[in-house]
Amino acid sequence: MSVFESKLPELKTSIFTEMSLMASEYDAINLSQGFPEFDTPEFLKNSIQNAIESGKNQYAPSIGLPSLLEQVALLIERQYATKVKAQDNITITSGATEALWGAIHTLVRQDDEVIIFDPAYDSYEPAVELAGGICRHVTLNAPDYQVDWDVVSQLINKNTRAIIINTPHNPTGTLLSEKDLQQLQNLVVENELYVISDEVYEFMTFDNFRHESVLRYPKLFERAFVVSSFGKTYHCTGWKVGYICAPKLLTQEFRKIHQYVTFSTFTPAQIGISSMLQNHPQHITELSLFYQEKRDILSNALKKSRFKILPSKGTYFLLLDYQAISNLNDIEFCHWLTKKVGVAAIPLSPFYKNTTKDKVIRLCFAKNESTLLAAAEKLCQL
Repeated sequence: MSVFESKLPELKTSIFTEMSLMASEYDAINLSQGFPEFDTPEFLKNSIQNAIESGKNQYAPSIGLPSLLEQVALLIERQYATKVKAQDNITITSGATEALWGAIHTLVRQDDEVIIFDPAYDSYEPAVELAGGICRHVTLNAPDYQVDWDVVSQLINKNTRAIIINTPHNPTGTLLSEKDLQQLQNLVVENELYVISDEVYEFMTFDNFRHESVLRYPKLFERAFVVSSFGKTYHCTGWKVGYICAPKLLTQEFRKIHQYVTFSTFTPAQIGISSMLQNHPQHITELSLFYQEKRDILSNALKKSRFKILPSKGTYFLLLDYQAISNLNDIEFCHWLTKKVGVAAIPLSPFYKNTTKDKVIRLCFAKNESTLLAAAEKLCQL
């Protein structure tokens, strides 16, 4: 009998799954997996329920409901002073991960190279490999995790096809600056590359920092996919609803793939989100302050701990340097923290291709105040 050959032989169980299972097994406070502990807005829940009860339960158009596409176009104009066409530039997807996968498969051909920045979200590389591509990794280092664009420039060659960026950045909570986007734009235009910009935490930036979306840079957007997530924005990650924005030609090619992956996305959720965008736009404008308060609750509660708190400028994640506490590597430390201390966190090394000696872990602060304070109390005892 022939041996079955895996298409992803090195891929293991996700660190998110591993740590959440361990948190459940040891009854630990789960600050590992990045999902909100609080509920979806009442208006949105009522809107989706009304859609279900009124019989809006059949397929939506593959590209998305026209009403939702229009609301997204208006949102982009409000946020980024950029006009896009709902029918030509926006596609509703079954979560941001589907959007990322579709964008990667639209662009990447056999032996194409894609530049990604480590620590990188774990869905990028498998999608590139399944498309026949090769990832080239640029390592970002603690504590500031800044991009050295000279290093990026040196990696670019005749096989380079695309660059994947993520801002606000998971897992580090850093932001790309206006200068970063200008340098990226120069490299992309000069070398005729493409960009996939993962911006799922776009409405969560702190301390008056502005989110520098690719949508703000016309020459860059001409060669880009921009990926967004309603799940992150409306605390409904389990609904798996996102969207992707791109120039008309790239959108047409993306939709060819999208129609054979999920075809369309849950109709009642699209109706509810469209109504939410139209009737409660303040939810988005208030989101940064909402999460900044969560960040500050956790950061302040940890000030007396032995952890070094790294800056969080966006997302709903906070990094802690634990080198004053333990010599364990980050995976071993997170296992110990879950079993012995009762708090589950995420190690950063699984987000890297190459070995890192940084002793840094990630906490999710999209939790109720009581949860954050209870976790901090345990961590301060170390």
